[in-house]
Amino acid sequence: MCRSDVKQAVLAKNDDLAAELRGDLARQGVTVVNLLSSPGSGKTELLGRVLARAVEQGIPVAALTADLATENDAVRLARSGAPVQQLLTDGLCHLEARQVRARLTGWLPADTSVLFVENVGNLVCPAAYDLGETLRVVLMAVTEGEDKPLKYPTAFGSAHLIVITKTDLAEPAGFDEAAFRTNVHRVNPGVRIVRSCARTGSGAGTLLDRALAARDGTLHRPPLAPHPHGHHHTADAPAV
Repeated sequence: MCRSDVKQAVLAKNDDLAAELRGDLARQGVTVVNLLSSPGSGKTELLGRVLARAVEQGIPVAALTADLATENDAVRLARSGAPVQQLLTDGLCHLEARQVRARLTGWLPADTSVLFVENVGNLVCPAAYDLGETLRVVLMAVTEGEDKPLKYPTAFGSAHLIVITKTDLAEPAGFDEAAFRTNVHRVNPGVRIVRSCARTGSGAGTLLDRALAARDGTLHRPPLAPHPHGHHHTADAPAV
């Protein structure tokens, strides 16, 4: 068996496990949100804001955060008051469905409505692995460059939602938002783009609202849908 065949077999097995996990969690009333980004995009800080907002509103949420080492992010996210667990990948650059299932067993609170999974900081490998999510969100900081969607088309092309982070730094970074939006829609036409700033909390409410709305199945269908045989999708109009 050649290397590409082995890779396809691994991905196929992961997809089967992800489909089973998605079905099991859906029956429990749990929506899974998979957050993908480069390291340092600010997704942990923004997720903390989202979790805190949910706790304040009495929405039962939980978070699973992944890293190669340390439990630093879990400690930070736990300050929100939401249930949080750390998943250490022992050097693996992405999460897989089997790891998520194993970590949730015996831990996920029974009343959980939305489970946020903070993937390993990486826009390459994680994009290929379905984790049983309902909503895939790709985040990018304004400091990363407008051409990032063209450099990482699999990640951006498989997203149901795009979040621009650290918008308070847009001007000093010289970020060309119009060019970024054009590049995003070249690889993922019609996907909604949300602006956020973890420092002020801007965008946290929108991200939480989108996660809650995903339970109804009214999602944008990306050209590289992470689970094409999963929930029914309908297209969103582009955001402004």
